[in-house]
Amino acid sequence: MNINNIYIQDITGLTNNTLNISILRADLIDPVVSGNKWFKLQLYVRDAIAAGKSTLATFGGPYSNHIVATSKYGASMGLQTVGFIRGEKPVTLSPTLTDAMENGMILHFVSREDFDQTEKIISHNQDPSWAWIPEGGYGITGAEGAKSMLTIKDTTSFDTIICAVGTGTMMAGLIKAAATHQKIIGISVLKNNFSIDAEINALLTANESKKNFEIIHGYDFGGYAKHTTALIRFMNDSYKNLELPLDFVYTAKLLYAVQNLASKGKFEPNSKILLIHSGGLQGNRSFKKGTLLF
Repeated sequence: MNINNIYIQDITGLTNNTLNISILRADLIDPVVSGNKWFKLQLYVRDAIAAGKSTLATFGGPYSNHIVATSKYGASMGLQTVGFIRGEKPVTLSPTLTDAMENGMILHFVSREDFDQTEKIISHNQDPSWAWIPEGGYGITGAEGAKSMLTIKDTTSFDTIICAVGTGTMMAGLIKAAATHQKIIGISVLKNNFSIDAEINALLTANESKKNFEIIHGYDFGGYAKHTTALIRFMNDSYKNLELPLDFVYTAKLLYAVQNLASKGKFEPNSKILLIHSGGLQGNRSFKKGTLLF
């Protein structure tokens, strides 16, 4: 993982108005532990090692960026990893889970009903050598790690910072790091996920929760990890016109939303907007070959 690969790319061509739009290419840290994954995991891993733990245990679905990132990052730090996977074991493992296993992760498949009872899973797997990481890295520790995303490069000139929102951990980190003149906007990639406001606020201090931020719904394209032919077309156009590879779960929905909101006059003219590329490109491997241009 190399955070020195991160740079800010001008993508003003995303819209046809007076907005100045750029994107933080955090996806370039690593093909797997990319985007926000390393940032959210770094303090969990640091704390695990400091506490003398030898294993990272976490949760996720069969296409989870978090699962495969944890498996690779853990292995790179000399740690065993264990993943509790939502759903019954499939006949054929997803590329994500195959990679996780190749990285040394031990997989345990859990029914959807039982998966929602994480405390029960933890209580049944008491091992003093294990350090538990919540699904998606959600938690104050993950948010504090994500906070440093705005310090890798000088982002102080931007007045608006926009990211895709899953668990809300990265957005909470961005809010923590935001300057007083900056507004943080989150584009929810889950359908009708209106509890996300409370989940983000739970990671903020009283003063941080008073900062300028907003979550926008309605750009989920049918729900988490759902997509349409229009979204695929948008991904290919973004690569062709902006030389920007996107993933269909998070960043494609983020850029589509920004383009659409701009056309509706959401942003003030001459706004300096920074989008966050949160990685996750490995998830595109679920598509048939030839679906995407990249």
